[in-house]
Amino acid sequence: MKIEYIQKWIAILTLVCLIACNSKTEHNEVVSDVIIYGGTPAAITAAVELARSDKHVIIVCPEKHLGGMSSSGLGFTDTGDKNIIGGISKEFHQRLYTYYDKEEAWNWQPKTEYGNKGQDTPAMDGDTKSMWIFEPHVAEEIFEGFIDENKIEVYRDHWLDRDHGVEVANGSINTIKMLDGTLFRAKIFIDATYEGDLLAAAGVSYHVGREANSQYNEKWNGVQVGTLHHGHHFGEMNISPYKIPGDSLSGVLPYISTDDPDIKDEADHRVQAYCYRMCLTNYEENRVPFEKPIGYNASDYELMIRVFEAGWNQTFNKFDPIPNYKTDVNNHGPFSFDNIGMNYEYPEASYEKRAKIISQHKSYQMGMLYFLANDTRVPSEIRHEMNKWGYAKDEFIDNGHWPYQIYVREARRMIGEYIMTENEVLGKKEVTTSIGMGSYTMDSHNTQRYITPEGYVQNEGDIGVHPHEPYQIAMGSVLPKKEECNNLLVPVAVSSSHIAFGSIRMEPVFMILGQSAGTMAAMSLDKEISLHDLSYIEVRKKLIADHQILSKTRKILKK
Repeated sequence: MKIEYIQKWIAILTLVCLIACNSKTEHNEVVSDVIIYGGTPAAITAAVELARSDKHVIIVCPEKHLGGMSSSGLGFTDTGDKNIIGGISKEFHQRLYTYYDKEEAWNWQPKTEYGNKGQDTPAMDGDTKSMWIFEPHVAEEIFEGFIDENKIEVYRDHWLDRDHGVEVANGSINTIKMLDGTLFRAKIFIDATYEGDLLAAAGVSYHVGREANSQYNEKWNGVQVGTLHHGHHFGEMNISPYKIPGDSLSGVLPYISTDDPDIKDEADHRVQAYCYRMCLTNYEENRVPFEKPIGYNASDYELMIRVFEAGWNQTFNKFDPIPNYKTDVNNHGPFSFDNIGMNYEYPEASYEKRAKIISQHKSYQMGMLYFLANDTRVPSEIRHEMNKWGYAKDEFIDNGHWPYQIYVREARRMIGEYIMTENEVLGKKEVTTSIGMGSYTMDSHNTQRYITPEGYVQNEGDIGVHPHEPYQIAMGSVLPKKEECNNLLVPVAVSSSHIAFGSIRMEPVFMILGQSAGTMAAMSLDKEISLHDLSYIEVRKKLIADHQILSKTRKILKK
């Protein structure tokens, strides 16, 4: 009798604990140790780290599909120096290797025919057993595997009430409310969105656009009129921007701004261009032909014809191969898939306005694909080749074979405890509190297409400057200013200048920072102290134990 009585109360107490910790209350409230907002790779690595640290963590995200850009077409991974990718970020790529090491993974293409092309190193690296190039649905499968095995609860299709949904008291976020009324309560929150929506709604300082070079003693920030890096500009093509070439009274062609480009090195409001990273295939059995989008107008692509007439012939240069006869198609050239100048409002826009911007980007890219495959003014060899391609039938099957996520290359950037600038990236300033490393080029896509004083069309904002060596990313770059919010971590919209973010913004680095944010959150909970009061020495020790790479031998260059 006594044993039955004890067992009964144990069952009751267990049920109460589960309700208190993990479940919705009568008031539609969900409670957890940590709430992560966003469905990006950084969100997943943060959640995995927390789960492995025996913390209850919940991911809440607007997305229905997890994985951000990695599961939405960005399979030709921007990695830089792969030797500085460790922890769960490396584990993700090792799981990809295990997947592709099996013959059944190659359902359309023999593994021997793939070619193993990666960025600077082989796609399949047998030495480290890492796969750096992958199909979107495979990335999503790997991410979902992390979620399942760590029993991480995910609330999908839940949209933050950005106007009234964040309750802050005494510098701490208490709860966040979704548009459907669901309330999430936690001790610590992580904003893992590309847009920085939670940090903004919590009243944390941030920046949109480019800072003046004078602000942080930089060279490659601000307006960069006359700087022509990469090949994504008109160079000396001397192409007229007007409907009737040379006649300014005839009107300006679509996708060309008539605004003044502003002064070199000065700040502006402009945001680097977005696009979808399209997964196409030329394998007939898996190919869906390009269709004419609603509202298609061939005259929207007149500038493309003039580029062809000027002798440009690099249409297929960024059809980067991924497994199974597929591609990760990126922007390339002066007039391509980047929808330059059409995203300035996106970072601050309402959900409704963002949806319109996203729809316009989709129509623009679908229209360009159809144009290149069908318009008789397109050179015949390009038109013929384009007709071999189509959408991959086995990708994004519930979305018309179109990627789920637009490439938000940059939106809000937090102004936090430490601001990463090009000085850290280029080795001119030392970081003493590294929580991860980056190495990729400081890469900004174009921000505007304007008319030069000479009356020609030109692009501006495309920058590519290589770091001398891998660089360290400061712990303070994921922390808001303490007086603004003391229980929030931001591993994606990190505290950095525009041009430094151009290097940091790569998905493997976001995954590194996501794991580090998870580590910091777990330690804060264990020690019952503020995130800002954590000992870096102890954080560093835990990160290294978890196989994060925090340093390489490097020299600090003089300014």
